Amino acid sequence: MANNPAIKKKKISTRFRNINILLFSLSIFIMVIVVVVLFAGIIDKISMEYAGQYGTSAAESLSLHIDKEIRLVANATRSGLIIDWMYDEFNQEKMDNAHTLLSDMLYQLYSSNLFIIFDETYNEYKVERTRQSGGFASYRTLDPDRAEDQWYFICVNSNMDYVLGLGVDELTHRKNVWIDHKMIYEGELLGVIATGLEFAHVTGEMFAKYDGNNIRGLVIDSNGLIHMDSALMDNQEFLHNAFHVNIKDEFTDPLALAAIDSHLGNISGYFSEIGEPNVIKLYSGSYRYMTIAPIKETDWSVIILSGTPSLFNTSAFIPMGLVAVILLIAFTLATNVVNFRLIFLPLGKLDKSLSNIKQSGEISVYGIERNDELGELSKTIQDLFNKANIDGLTGIYNRRFMEMNLEHTMEMLARSGGILSVLMIDIDHFKKYNDTYGHEQGDTCLKKVAITLKDNITRKSDFAARYGGEEFLVVLPNTDEGGARVIAEKLLNKIGLLGIPHENNSAANFVTISIGATSGQVAYKQHWTDYVKRADDALYESKRNGRNKYTFLMHS
Repeated sequence: MANNPAIKKKKISTRFRNINILLFSLSIFIMVIVVVVLFAGIIDKISMEYAGQYGTSAAESLSLHIDKEIRLVANATRSGLIIDWMYDEFNQEKMDNAHTLLSDMLYQLYSSNLFIIFDETYNEYKVERTRQSGGFASYRTLDPDRAEDQWYFICVNSNMDYVLGLGVDELTHRKNVWIDHKMIYEGELLGVIATGLEFAHVTGEMFAKYDGNNIRGLVIDSNGLIHMDSALMDNQEFLHNAFHVNIKDEFTDPLALAAIDSHLGNISGYFSEIGEPNVIKLYSGSYRYMTIAPIKETDWSVIILSGTPSLFNTSAFIPMGLVAVILLIAFTLATNVVNFRLIFLPLGKLDKSLSNIKQSGEISVYGIERNDELGELSKTIQDLFNKANIDGLTGIYNRRFMEMNLEHTMEMLARSGGILSVLMIDIDHFKKYNDTYGHEQGDTCLKKVAITLKDNITRKSDFAARYGGEEFLVVLPNTDEGGARVIAEKLLNKIGLLGIPHENNSAANFVTISIGATSGQVAYKQHWTDYVKRADDALYESKRNGRNKYTFLMHS
């Protein structure tokens, strides 16, 4: 139907011109409408983006602080000096070596102290930054029945390497982030190294840039409890004591409450990444937007509340008169997009399909179903390809294609160190077949054998080609000896099942084939003829040993 001259072709140039005219007309019409709503829409869109960036920035800031502490403590758990001491707790020399290492480590931490607990004895040792000599600052034994010591048992019974906790430091009476990291060596739990960093210190940098009147930042845990609030950074009672206000008590907006419930309900452990923030537009309260962003390495989240004036200065917007210019630019861009989709995108797909022909043997040329100039071009290319690369008699690839594709395949395999298998196939006593049944039947026999070979090679990268006369070649990239033997056995059986009579065949009373197979790891110095020659040598052995069989020779 595509070749019917009665059907008028759809010219790309005509379609491009008509769509351009239509787009221009629509742009003029839409311009009048857009001027009314564009300003408010742009403000809302940019506000949402800014709110999302504020949330992500805050989460990244806090995550960096915590991640640094976790990595430092994790390094300490792998220290040979500390592991040696854990196996010999009361050896004074090993204790001193461990103390020196931990004291040096404190200068890299935000914390001013470290705790190390032995799992075998529950003994706890404390290292203080202010104590430079004299060994550990304190020594005590944890009590499994003491509520204040339960943090240790929670840590060792968890399925994670470390546990983050929030609590008030007994010495400073300020809220701390506690990092309790297991010490495991060769599968054995030795104890825990713990440290704390003042929450107000690590969040102060994050909240310092916020205007308390227009932007409010909060840090909540997986239960929704507020542990830091930028509006309360000067409130000593809040900084020195545990806080038990739930984030949901701060909102009446149903969208905000639904978003918080959904976020908290999806927390199943520590976040492995910050991910995309969730920005919600609020319709009640003193803030316009709420952003929820998870904090990596924790199960906490940052919530940023902001109003439009706090995000950007609306007076900096380009005057409304420039909207017309923007729309004209948009029209130009749209024209380019249409131009690309109508012309360059199809040509790109055509180019890709031609590349696939070279790389994978894909003979389908893009665009042959189209009823335009590109369709005619694609059909011409398809015809030229078939004439140049398809054997006219059998309908499978010819020797020219085989040589070109095999050379390219070997180049690819040489780069990856891949394995190539090649099968040389010959129809047994084909000359006698022609003499007995005639050349017309001989041609039919060749076609049946060729199609059978092609149909039984299923991978896209594999292919069969007519090598010449009654000889065929099967190329199997990334196929080792075992795979080559399986294919050879399969092809022998399938040709036999055709049941083509051949009374002058010494191997059977029907048409059979002999196969020579070889495999080897491809190297740059090799040439495709090396594999064909080796397969041909193997084929000779198959013929010499009675035919209707395959012989495998490893490629040297």
